[in-house]
Amino acid sequence: MLYSEKVMDHFEHPRNVGEIVDADGVGQVGNPKCGDIMKMYLKIDNDVITDVKFKTFGCGSAIASSSMATEMIKGKPVAEAMKLTNAAVAEALDGLPGHKLHCSVLAEEAIKAALADYYKKQGVDPETVEGFSCGGCCGGCHDHDH
Repeated sequence: MLYSEKVMDHFEHPRNVGEIVDADGVGQVGNPKCGDIMKMYLKIDNDVITDVKFKTFGCGSAIASSSMATEMIKGKPVAEAMKLTNAAVAEALDGLPGHKLHCSVLAEEAIKAALADYYKKQGVDPETVEGFSCGGCCGGCHDHDH
């Protein structure tokens, strides 16, 4: 079977779909090669992610990856969410086909872009935050406003 039951479950019944109007952090990333676009909204209270929503325009793997990633960071401290890797997302979905692994990378990048936005709104340069590394998820942390 190409897709695990967990991938199918999160594709058919995605968790946390939607947007948060007064979000503390919003990140949008896209993969120009496959056309997937992922937007992540975070509500953060006392450094804990109290709510997270996503909107994904993309294939089933992209939707499942977004859904699983939001489940993995909801209720967690920001520091823990920062450490979420695409490998952990793919593993939680019981694996993704090789040519779909980039979907889990997008989910990781969307969260990091939303966290970068959160820090900027606090007047903090994300690159100065211990443990934060966006790995160029947003084209460099200083390019957002251009």
